[in-house]
Amino acid sequence: MDVPHLSLFSSGTTALLVALRSLDLQGEVITTPFTFCATTNVIALNGLTPVFCDVDPVTLNLDPGHAERLITRKTSAILAVHAYGVPCDVKAIDELARRRGLRVVYDAAAAFGVKVDGVPVGRFGDVSAFSFHATKLFSTVEGGCLTHTSPDLAAPIRALRNHGMEGEDDLVRTGVNGKLSELHAAFGLAALDEVETERALRREVVATYVRELEGIPGLSLVTAVAPGASGEQYFVIRIEPGEFGISRDELQNELNTFNVYPRRYYGPLTSQAVCYRSHPSADPENLAIATRAAREVLCLPLFGALGSDGAAQISEIIRTSRNGRTRR
Repeated sequence: MDVPHLSLFSSGTTALLVALRSLDLQGEVITTPFTFCATTNVIALNGLTPVFCDVDPVTLNLDPGHAERLITRKTSAILAVHAYGVPCDVKAIDELARRRGLRVVYDAAAAFGVKVDGVPVGRFGDVSAFSFHATKLFSTVEGGCLTHTSPDLAAPIRALRNHGMEGEDDLVRTGVNGKLSELHAAFGLAALDEVETERALRREVVATYVRELEGIPGLSLVTAVAPGASGEQYFVIRIEPGEFGISRDELQNELNTFNVYPRRYYGPLTSQAVCYRSHPSADPENLAIATRAAREVLCLPLFGALGSDGAAQISEIIRTSRNGRTRR
């Protein structure tokens, strides 16, 4: 990860929960609704109020300009997500935070190995949280980590990860049991040997998807063209139903009939969950770009063993699905 400080955790969610706790935040945290529910949940579990911010139309990451308009006297932090492993505009977000006296946490769950202008993504903000879940490029089956550059955060994070204890019996704060088990660590050490091989295989799959799907009316490639995208964690397309001929959901159902199971990351928006939709910032009119994206994005299967042939077959189903023309 090429960072000065790293702490392993039992899950990415626990890591993110501790990241916020370690900064002693209060009040409101500006965040994106275009994410997995864990991002929003850890804000609420820390007794903080999520304030939902719209996203950039290209990267689908938190929009720094909109975020600045949401800052109030109650705002204490920004929690941004590197959606699909595509890095946020970290320079703009970090500069905004410095100027307005805010802390910054990055949910880097899918950004393993990602860099911004040669700088590892885990060096930006105050703290970054990564996931090593089984669905990720690098996995410990279940696990995660926090990275940061401040030596002042090392001791609080270690204590929070271990029930709030320092040493064997000195309880200094309220914490959790967030340590990564030896079994998961052993799996992770073995998996590290396979990461570069898997990266290379996935690049072949991505190249096939791009070759087969580029230029189809009503279908746009998201992660293949987003600035800074590695193209190794997710391959995301968007479906504009008026031009493509069928909706995203109809295409997903069609793929399912061929035993192909893409996922709707990230839809519906977390802001529309029953536990968050009453927040004023959750109004879809305030989140127009994210709301539309949540109806259009589809993550296609991406794993090394799929191979170019598998990606070509999936692409053929997509091409012939337009206007209900699929041939079985």
